[in-house]
Amino acid sequence: MTNLVAISDARMNLPELVTNIHTNMDRAVITVNGTPKVVMVSIDELESLEETAEVMMIPDIKKSIKKSREQIQKGQYTSLLTLS
Repeated sequence: MTNLVAISDARMNLPELVTNIHTNMDRAVITVNGTPKVVMVSIDELESLEETAEVMMIPDIKKSIKKSREQIQKGQYTSLLTLS
């Protein structure tokens, strides 16, 4: 969940804000004079976003993902459970 938080409120409630973001995977958009300026996210979410961005940089990855989804819909896959 994303919450808009005025910078003055963020200052006053920083420990609680950090705890909520970390515990609930929330996001906080910090505003200055009502204008969004920065976003606070948990370190886990940031790492996940960075990993996703890195994967999306692989040439032709979108085409490969689309092909994989089509194969799954057609039942053209091998379950890892049947390999053991």
